[in-house]
Formats: sequence, structure tokens, C-alpha cells
Amino acid sequence: MLYLSRFKMTPIWVAVAITGVLGAPGLFAASPLAKQPDGVPKLQIAGDLDQQGGSHILLSLDLDDLIKGRLETTRDEIRSLLRSARIGYTGLARSGRTVQVRISDSTQVEAAKTALKTLTDPVAASGSIQETTLDESEPGGLLKFTATDAGITYGTSTALAQSIEVIKRRIYELGITEPIVQQQGDDRILIQMPGLKDPKRLSEILGRTAKLTIQLVDQSMPVRDALSGQPPIGSSVLYSQDDPPVPYLIENRVIVSGENLIDAQAKYNSQSNESVVSFPLDSKGAARLGQATSQNIGKLIAILDDQVISVPVIREPVLGGSGQISGNFTAQNAEDIALMLRAGPLPARLTIVEESPMAAPK
Repeated sequence: MLYLSRFKMTPIWVAVAITGVLGAPGLFAASPLAKQPDGVPKLQIAGDLDQQGGSHILLSLDLDDLIKGRLETTRDEIRSLLRSARIGYTGLARSGRTVQVRISDSTQVEAAKTALKTLTDPVAASGSIQETTLDESEPGGLLKFTATDAGITYGTSTALAQSIEVIKRRIYELGITEPIVQQQGDDRILIQMPGLKDPKRLSEILGRTAKLTIQLVDQSMPVRDALSGQPPIGSSVLYSQDDPPVPYLIENRVIVSGENLIDAQAKYNSQSNESVVSFPLDSKGAARLGQATSQNIGKLIAILDDQVISVPVIREPVLGGSGQISGNFTAQNAEDIALMLRAGPLPARLTIVEESPMAAPK
């Protein structure tokens, strides 16, 4: 069992996630709409919100966060594909909308392009949209993969659809059975909920991306040296959620992600006398965590959701395929964390741009 604990942080939040545990998007009913005389669909909110009270929330998709996440995925795919093809490389890094990598052996450049071809293939669902283009014009085996405008537009549309389904799952987990969740414009989501009892709690839950990753801490140099100079290739400086934030040098390679979680439940640990969140891993996640912890006894491992959540020491191999998160949680804190583990991560941050509580008439 892997026990993950926070330190030096207020016991409000640990953001962790699992992708798609509760099922496919079709699990949920379509948002209720009413046809107006002019034939334009309009949200039917008067009968519910006016009579029961409720909340109106308008969310905006963070495009910069979406692009960053997509490029980090591209970077990880390049690393994985080149390693699988046994092709040596250096300088794998992200800059702006581009991920670049230098092939060590010039005779392997063509083999590398073949191995990485899937990155520039058109998106299967779209038929023609190319999300990434390859620039190989620079000498020395340097390959540059750049996100296209069409790919970003397609990714935004896809991310909005995914976000709507995640939001629905989170709302349903709270026991709200008739939410209205629908896209508005190119990058916004409108939410209307009748009978909402705790809008503050919902806002906190909707505002978290909840992307769990477990990665090793790079202890090859002090983090202060990485801050004043250049971090080692394959590692980045990330900060904790503390106030003030604490920097850590983190390996970019992801050992376990939210996709490897298969469930999450809030529990009470009688030994430590605290509420915790327990989660089992799938076979792939369990194998990766077991191997990483077996090979790094005495070293640090980081649990992240964009920021560093906690950095425990690996005391022994984690071979049981499960983990536990603690952090002086209240019972509701643990329930909310488990809820988002089950409901799934958002593909990018959502910012609340408008929030209007609607009280029921007396």
C-alpha cells in the first residue's frame, strides 16, 4: 500500500483523478431544452430554479492550459515511441507551441520520423485535421513538432465536450439529478442547477482539473541549482501548493496517472484517526509503481496535480497495487476527493467567469 500524505498545507484539497470510471458519455440524459416560438432552443430554467432556488454558473475553458497539456502529451509520446524503437535522442523539450527533439545518430533520423509518424497523422475522428506538423529543416537531426491552429480548434471543441461529461458526472455524484449543462460559444460552458444546497462546494469541485500523476523527484542536483541554472534534461521545476510555494525538481516521466485508477472511496483510518481516500490501481499502474518503488528505495516520489501535492520517501516497494491519500481531511474533504477520482479529470482548467445564486421565492 502506498500512503500519500500532505504536509505544510491547509486541509482543504488534494486534487487527484481517474479517467472515465463511471462510464461512457451516453450514460447521462440530454439537457432539458424548450422550443421557443422562433424555433431557437432555449434553456428551460424558470419552472425549476424560480420555484426551488438554484445556481447559474458560467465556466470558461483555459486555452493556454489546454495547449500546454496537449504539448506535454506529445512530449511524452515522443519519449515513449523513440525508446520503443531503440532510437537515441537528446534535448526533448517544449517551447511555446512546439516540442523538439534531437536524434543522436544522424543515420537514425529517418527511422525516428517513421516511429513518430502517428504524431502528424490526421485525427481519425475528423478525417483531415492535422493536429501537429513536423519541421525537419534544421541540421543535426533536430525534429520540431508544432501544434496547428486547426488542431487547437479541434482540441478545444473536443475538450469542451469532455468537460461537459465530467461536469455532469461530478454533479450527479453530488446528488443533483436534473442539472442543465451545455456549451455556450466556442469556449464556455453554462450550468443551471435547481435546488442546489451548497453552491460554494460545487464551485470548488467544478474548478479543479484533478489530474493525478505520480512521478519521481530528480535528486541529481539541488533544486536551487536548477532554479539558478538549467534543470537536467528530462526534468522540470514544479511548485507545491504551500504558501509560500516550495520548488521541487521533478522528472517529467509519468509513472502512474489518473487513467490507472479504477476506483476511489473515502474511508476512516482508525489507526491514524483521520479520514483518507483509498484507491486501487489497474494492472499496468500497479506494475509501473511496483517497479519504480523497487528501484528507488530511500528516494523521493512526488504526487502532483499540476502542482506538487506531497513528496513522501519510498520506504519499501509498493507491490499491492493500491494507494491511500491522507492530509488531515474532514469527512467531506475526503468524499469530495473520492468523488473527483471517480468522476474523472477535466482536460484543462475551467475558470468561473459568472456565478449567480438564484433563491427560491418565499
